[in-house]
Amino acid sequence: MTGFFAIWKREVFSYFVTPLAWVTTTAFLVLQGLHFYLIVASFAGQLDLSADAGPVQTFFGQTVMLYLPLLFVCPVLTMRSFAEERRSGTIEPLLTAPVGTVSVVLAKYLAVLATYVAMWAPTVGYMLVLGRYGELDWNVVAAGYAAVLAVGAGYLAIGTMTSAMTKSQLAAAIASAMAIMGLFMLGLGEFIFAEGPLRDVASHVSVWTQMNDFARGIVDSRRLVFDASVVVLPLFITVRAVESWRLE
Repeated sequence: MTGFFAIWKREVFSYFVTPLAWVTTTAFLVLQGLHFYLIVASFAGQLDLSADAGPVQTFFGQTVMLYLPLLFVCPVLTMRSFAEERRSGTIEPLLTAPVGTVSVVLAKYLAVLATYVAMWAPTVGYMLVLGRYGELDWNVVAAGYAAVLAVGAGYLAIGTMTSAMTKSQLAAAIASAMAIMGLFMLGLGEFIFAEGPLRDVASHVSVWTQMNDFARGIVDSRRLVFDASVVVLPLFITVRAVESWRLE
């Protein structure tokens, strides 16, 4: 476990000493700040609000400005995880260290997940503002953030996997963005496909529906199982890829 925490701390530190991380975080918070402002401005003049269509519900799933960061921030955060180490040659000491492959992969993945959580943390201030000037159901807020974490965790796992497949950060970012976009577009098929198995599959993987359900406080365990699968499968592939490097 000592090796695991050493790698985890190194990865977290390395994210916050690079200009890209600060630029990405700043852009993300500016976008979400604008998102929140537009939502508040649109609801400011409304007296009667639906329980399923308030500011919290809109923030967590009813506008495209939530999904853009999920689709593009995750590839940027993960693109350097393994690709940069392989390109620079620093992966060799890591692979020869007395640390298991699973520990290496989990340390890198949990470091980027911690960075993702840190990026979202300031947005809790938006909820505090809403609670200060109106009634707020914190259970719904918690469900919304749970969905953001669950979906983001899956996207970050995909990004970690693609980073292990190439020595180019740009190629890793593009590959993960395409995979994430493909998964997102498949989910939108629930609004396009006719009744049948294909539509059922699209509905099951739909991020749009998951975010909207959780934003209304509806926590579906089946969606959490799917999110867990999106985390576990890419990380398993990543572990096997890293193990193959040790055998080379």
